[in-house]
Amino acid sequence: MGMTLAFDGFVKTYEGFELGPIDLTVKNEVLSVLGPSGCGKTTLLSTIAGIVSPDAGRVTLNGRDLTGQPPEERGTVLVFQDGALFPHMTARENVAYAAESMKQVEELATTLEIEGILDQRADTLSGGERQRVALARSLATDPAALLLDEPLANLDAPIKRRLRDELRPLLSSLSIPIVYVTHDQHEATAIGDRLAVMEDGTVHQIDTPKEVFAHPATPFVASFTGSINVFQAQVAGTDTSLVLDWNDRQIETPGYGHEVGEDVWFCIRPEYVATTDDSAADEANVLDGNVTRRVFEGDDYLVDIAPDGMDDVIRIKLSPPVYDRLGLADQDRIRVLLAKEAIHVIGDRNGDHESASDEMTTVQSEVQ
Repeated sequence: MGMTLAFDGFVKTYEGFELGPIDLTVKNEVLSVLGPSGCGKTTLLSTIAGIVSPDAGRVTLNGRDLTGQPPEERGTVLVFQDGALFPHMTARENVAYAAESMKQVEELATTLEIEGILDQRADTLSGGERQRVALARSLATDPAALLLDEPLANLDAPIKRRLRDELRPLLSSLSIPIVYVTHDQHEATAIGDRLAVMEDGTVHQIDTPKEVFAHPATPFVASFTGSINVFQAQVAGTDTSLVLDWNDRQIETPGYGHEVGEDVWFCIRPEYVATTDDSAADEANVLDGNVTRRVFEGDDYLVDIAPDGMDDVIRIKLSPPVYDRLGLADQDRIRVLLAKEAIHVIGDRNGDHESASDEMTTVQSEVQ
């Protein structure tokens, strides 16, 4: 039978900050917790590990209340950014410190591909090697739940990408609850079975990475996961599809359950905004505007467009071949299509217009 890690009404309060209340269950899966610095991700891990005590609620592991249990009796292991190895010991000695036998050390070394560095001192290892050794030492304790606090944060990009790809099958094979904290959206989606997005002590959304990215629950989730194009509008029609009034023009979107006059938010990821030509002049959701900024990100170009008669800015993502073909320069005229099926309507279903408007202001300032 698998293990289950659960938060039940968990709250932790510091001066000027409150984490929770959180109700959350992690089964035999990897839960990636994604959010900016200071949102409470590490506090969440520290509570599970027994470093921090909750002010309300409880944390249970397979039904056992962990409240008041010392860290060494919880069956959890926390892996930090730097690995926290004993620097004067070899890699072998670090792993053996927690292992039951040298056979287990050798098996873990094979699994994590560290056989060739077992006799090196920990303080001579590279960042990627240290993290592999730290993970081997953690797994040697046969934990009931594994907690990882940004384990790849201090690594160079090529090493990070390689370990990210290797960690996913390894962690999945453990069949225990795993909570993986990161502020890197690529890392979170590559490793997690599910994704929890946090801000200011609040969990905004928990779902599969695909669902979170395709259907963000709040403007913050949309912005933080890459849907830079997040806009406010009002429902103008609900017959065969949603028609939104947006900056004195109307666009069509998917959606249901909304009423005419309702304030909503909608988003579209930059990679789904398409450039088009005169043949699409009469098509819905076609906008004309001027190029205001171009940024090369190594793999793609991000291009900002100011649509005619609007205060909002639309950002599109173009592959280098498409960008080169268009030959764009600042203030060039361009026509884009916001494909109806690629638009996600967030909507204000709780009537909290004031707080949602505040969040919207933050998102818009990031875009502009």
